[in-house]
Amino acid sequence: MTAAPPATAPSTRATSTHPWLPRILLANLVLEVLIVVTGGLVRLTGSGLGCPTWPECVPGSYVPVPEQAQGIHKYIEFGNRTLTGAVGFAAILVVYAVWRWAGRRRDLMVPAWVVLGGVVTQAVLGGITVRTGLNPATVSAHFLVSMVLVAASAFIVFRAQEPPGPRPLSVHPLVERLAGVACAVAAVVLLLGTVVTGSGPHSGDADEPARFGFDPRTISWLHADAVMLFIGLVVAVWVAARLSTRSRRASDAWRTVLLVTLAQGVVGYVQYLTGLPEVLVLVHMLLASLLVVALTAGVVRLRTTLPG
Repeated sequence: MTAAPPATAPSTRATSTHPWLPRILLANLVLEVLIVVTGGLVRLTGSGLGCPTWPECVPGSYVPVPEQAQGIHKYIEFGNRTLTGAVGFAAILVVYAVWRWAGRRRDLMVPAWVVLGGVVTQAVLGGITVRTGLNPATVSAHFLVSMVLVAASAFIVFRAQEPPGPRPLSVHPLVERLAGVACAVAAVVLLLGTVVTGSGPHSGDADEPARFGFDPRTISWLHADAVMLFIGLVVAVWVAARLSTRSRRASDAWRTVLLVTLAQGVVGYVQYLTGLPEVLVLVHMLLASLLVVALTAGVVRLRTTLPG
């Protein structure tokens, strides 16, 4: 009787050895994070209406003009709009790179199209935000969509490092479920963070601030309570990942999530106690983006075919 051939071990080769694929994917992620920071700069300097119309900066011109009354604000807002063009170009390159060098993998093509579609959505939403006088609801939506784009961009970066196809869990199934709960709470934390900002002094318009109308102190403490819950969940996932697998990839990723979360918490409390200085608020926004990147890496690395 002929022996059955040995089972083929899962491939551990990366998607592509083409050097431009990881560079394009990483550049896109960096730009998605950067535009969150520049968008925060627009808001914190009161430059949200530096270009008072959209898609033009002023009626009859797509660029700032010397006779504009907005002063330095027009250049800050225009700079952010210009960066949007670079983000859009990067998103197109990501779709092409995945199609050309990643074998049109569905697990990469879908988030690549999400990023491209999200950039278009952001452009339209940005126009609505300007035309509605920086309504805090649209400003908040603008930021939250950015977080989705950061997550999708980060997913492509980390998932492309592993081969296509199903990947076994490297941790106990309960750890993955707990990680899902942590991600859901993180979304609530981000949502409450936008409400805190929309209820505070940094509305985005230096002359006519727009507010949600909530009590900033109450919303801030509600936000802090959600952060405490999130920290507890992250600690639980990190410890459980360490105990349920020999691989350090998952536990190391969630340790990074914990470190970024703690840094974000410290900055959050310091900015609250010091009257929300602009620099700390900007750092808080940057850390929010990095937290989304770290969370995405943590989720991706709960499943892996790679050693270690």
